[in-house]
Amino acid sequence: MIGATALRKCLSILLYGLLCVACLCALSSCAVWNSLFGSKIEGLALKHAKGIDDVLKPKEDVPYCTVNCSAPLTAITKPEIYVYKSQRRMMVIQDGVLVRDYQVGLGPRVLGDKAFRGDGRTPEGDYFVCVRNPNSRFYKSLGLNYPLPKHAEKGLVKGDIGLQEFKQILEAYETRTKPPWNTALGGEIFIHGGGAHEDWTLGCVALSNRAMDELFEVVPVGTPVHIFP
Repeated sequence: MIGATALRKCLSILLYGLLCVACLCALSSCAVWNSLFGSKIEGLALKHAKGIDDVLKPKEDVPYCTVNCSAPLTAITKPEIYVYKSQRRMMVIQDGVLVRDYQVGLGPRVLGDKAFRGDGRTPEGDYFVCVRNPNSRFYKSLGLNYPLPKHAEKGLVKGDIGLQEFKQILEAYETRTKPPWNTALGGEIFIHGGGAHEDWTLGCVALSNRAMDELFEVVPVGTPVHIFP
C-alpha cells in the first residue's frame, strides 16, 4: 500500500507535468495564431486608435480640411468655387472649409477642355467670375472669363483667331475683365440655373435653381473658379 504522503507527492508531480504540457501547447498556439492573424489584429487596433475623426478626414487631394455645409450664407464672404467634371460636383470653399456641395450638369461632351465654339465641352482651368446676371435666360448666371490665354495661344497657332483677337483675350486676362466672347473659340460660359439633372448645356455649368439662388447671393465678381476634368 502506498502511504498518503507518497500518494500526494505522486499526484503533485503528475499535475505539475500536465501543467507544463498545457503551457507549452498554449505558447505554440499563440505563436501560430499571431503569425496568422497578428498583423490584421494590429491593423484593426491601430485603426481604432486613430479614432473616427481620422477615418472621416478628407483625402489629401481635396481643397478643404473640414466640412460645414450648414454654414449660413451671411458667413460665406470669400468663397472659392471648385468644379469636378467627372464627378458632376461643385464645391464652395472658404478658408479651407467646405461650405456648400452641389450637383451640376455640364456640356454633352464631358471629356477634354473646350477648344472652339459649338464643341459641346465645358472648359477646364482657373477662371474668375467676370459678370453677374440676375435675369439670365437660365434663371440667374455668373459669367466666367473664358477663353483664357492658353486657349488664345492654341487658337492663334491653329489660325482660328487673328492677332488682334489674341491680344484682346490677353489684355482682358491681365486686367481681369471680360474677354471677347464672339471669336471662334466661343464664349458666354456661365454657371447658371435650370437644373443639374443631366449634361444639357452648351458648355456651361448648370445648377438647380435653389442652389443657384444660394450661389448668386454669396459670389461677387472676381471670385475664383477652378474647373477640373
